[in-house]
Amino acid sequence: MELLSTPEFWISLATLTALEIVLGIDNLVFIALVTSRLPEAQRKSARRFGLALACGSRILLLLSLAYLSRITVDVFHIFGQGFSIRDLVLIAGGAYLVYKGVKEMHIAVEGEDDTADFVPGITSSFGYAIAQIAVIDIVFSLDSVITAIGIAKHIPVMVLAIICAVAVMILFSEILARFIENHPTVKILALSFLVLVGSALVVDGFGLHVPREYLYFSIAFSVFVEALNIRYRKKRKVNLLHHQA
Repeated sequence: MELLSTPEFWISLATLTALEIVLGIDNLVFIALVTSRLPEAQRKSARRFGLALACGSRILLLLSLAYLSRITVDVFHIFGQGFSIRDLVLIAGGAYLVYKGVKEMHIAVEGEDDTADFVPGITSSFGYAIAQIAVIDIVFSLDSVITAIGIAKHIPVMVLAIICAVAVMILFSEILARFIENHPTVKILALSFLVLVGSALVVDGFGLHVPREYLYFSIAFSVFVEALNIRYRKKRKVNLLHHQA
């Protein structure tokens, strides 16, 4: 209960939940592909049940990686620098986030689309659709789980952020997907956060700790600027339509 009274808890929870939601939009796209092959009456329940099941798999993946990240006994040394299991998890996870963020930004900017490689086959049953949703979420939630480890210091914050993010996606999946589609720069911003957090994890793995407050501030400032840009673009569009009329 003492943790709940600290500002850091609420700041990290809000930051991480927002990132988990934005980074989970891709999952909604693939889930929509899977459920589109079901009878229309089953699509909504399949999407919600699949996301709820995926929430459990995310938490298990999170706990596994978080446990490994806390093993601090050095297993080998290179040029006098000791590396533990925790360091290796941070370096590997951070490198993955940087790779994932750069790759997805390249796809978004260049207009390439590699989602065809993951389009599932014909769904023959409700249960098969749920199984595909669970597997897809494990594959594509790795970046968000590693991000959780990179941003938050406490496991309860990570777990609660994942639960909140999945709950929001279940309730507002269609609205969220439409918002990201109408504002693609929000997705680019989230991907840039992946690169930022990944870089911080790699540096931490080499023994140079980056205070998480710096990440919070940079993310919050970027979100504030993006909110102003969205408002500006919306206002400019209204003015152009007014002049054209």
